[in-house]
Amino acid sequence: MKIKCVKEIKFKTFQKYYVIMTKNTKKYHTGSVTKAIMIKASKEKIWKKISNIVELSSWVVDVKKTTYLSKKRRNVGAIRKILFDDGNTIEEHIIAWKEGEYFTYLATEGLPLRAYVATLSIIPKNKNLSQLTWHSYLNSKKMSKGEFTNFVSFLEEFYKESLGNLKKIIEVSTKQ
Repeated sequence: MKIKCVKEIKFKTFQKYYVIMTKNTKKYHTGSVTKAIMIKASKEKIWKKISNIVELSSWVVDVKKTTYLSKKRRNVGAIRKILFDDGNTIEEHIIAWKEGEYFTYLATEGLPLRAYVATLSIIPKNKNLSQLTWHSYLNSKKMSKGEFTNFVSFLEEFYKESLGNLKKIIEVSTKQ
């Protein structure tokens, strides 16, 4: 394996010169992404929309189709497969569920990650205003720090845009 030398620093210690090289290597990286949005709607209305775990194409960016991979449709143990417009697919398993408040899912394939766990949760602020938060923990496959930073930035924008889509859909239907 050939090591690329990005930077070379020379210093003198005990009359000997040492060279320190920093390597441009691919490593595992860990991070998290959290995006929240205020929606002018009841917690129940928001929950009804997000708890239908295969109805993503109306609000999640670039989702073409979502299907169940399990007989279970709700709650812990439900499994979904998401097909994106670019042909990429992601398989996700529901691993935690508190009716009307949150659910957590684990992506098992389709991402450049070793681990991805995310939660969608609702906190009511009053009868007709709620905060929806999308929070995820991720651990990458081997990649450079720059590649990981770019992926996290992509995910932040993906969450922000998707939550914005959901807000518009729910608030428009609330006014009708």
